[in-house]
Amino acid sequence: MRVTLVKGQKGIFDVWVNGIRIFSKHEEQRFPELGEVVARVAAQA
Repeated sequence: MRVTLVKGQKGIFDVWVNGIRIFSKHEEQRFPELGEVVARVAAQA
């Protein structure tokens, strides 16, 4: 499994797993909740 955090400009925060974006602060208009990114990564495993 390959997990990549892509730091963007203007506060963009995206998390990708195996080429699939599993979280986007820009799209969801919020930061992830505690444990949310870990849970989404685990769901892709």
